[in-house]
Amino acid sequence: MLIYTIKRFFLAILVALTVSVITFSLNQLSGDPAIAMAGETASDSDIEYIRKLYGFDRPVHEQYLSWVARAAQGDLGQSFYFRIPVTDLLAERLPVSMILGVSAITFAIVLSVPLGVLAAMRPNSWLDRFALGLSVVGQAMPSFWLALMLIVLLGVMFPILPMTGSDSWQNFVMPTIVLGYYATPAIMRLTRAGMLEVLGSDYIRTARAKGLKRHTILFKHALRNAVIPVVSLAAVQFGFMLGGSIVIESIFALHGAGYLAWESIGRLDLPVVQAIVLVFSLFYIVLTFLSDLLNAWLDPRIRVS
Repeated sequence: MLIYTIKRFFLAILVALTVSVITFSLNQLSGDPAIAMAGETASDSDIEYIRKLYGFDRPVHEQYLSWVARAAQGDLGQSFYFRIPVTDLLAERLPVSMILGVSAITFAIVLSVPLGVLAAMRPNSWLDRFALGLSVVGQAMPSFWLALMLIVLLGVMFPILPMTGSDSWQNFVMPTIVLGYYATPAIMRLTRAGMLEVLGSDYIRTARAKGLKRHTILFKHALRNAVIPVVSLAAVQFGFMLGGSIVIESIFALHGAGYLAWESIGRLDLPVVQAIVLVFSLFYIVLTFLSDLLNAWLDPRIRVS
């Protein structure tokens, strides 16, 4: 297990370095930030002054190395627009996205895993067809449409929940349902497929022949093996929820990190864009790393692969 962990750790470091290079390169290709910061009416001398002030006149590799060195020390630069450290912006906005992402993935897992298990236990039954139908609807339904329908139903027609803001837990109920339901179909279908495969295997038939109790066979033997690919998928979905919730945050006026990224792109606020992409990428990498370790613990065969 230790050797496997070390290998996955060094792979995660390489991926993080690759992401940092790509992120920095894409931002450099987006245009001259000095011109964007100076404005359309700025003179050439003003643009040149800004270019020297922020180090845009240095070679690209020097800018990259300087950015990486400062980021490793926790210094993500200063926002061109807000004129405050980027870390302060992230400290203010990131908790909103974290709360939304954690609550959404929890909602998706609690709904999809039991539904997938029940559907696999009774294939071709009404419950199985209901679960498959729910997954088809979830894959076909746009998230923004579901968000608007919930606002109309639970915010206008029956004013049960607040429609905007992030003042209390009630503000996160509708965004959690929308974002969590988007991930439900994939997790549910993967759980169902894994359970069907495991329940038809030889060792499950042997366990039944030995007279083991049904819940022991289901939870101790079947679900533990069937859930392995679900762990990896849930980690990826959680990373997506953190970084891809811009539309949901905009609809419900949740000013999280995703909405901050969208604002910063329009303002060409490169330090903020770079920092958010880097932080979300690190979230993806850490989640994938942890899911690999969890899968290796659930299935020892993975450790020697």
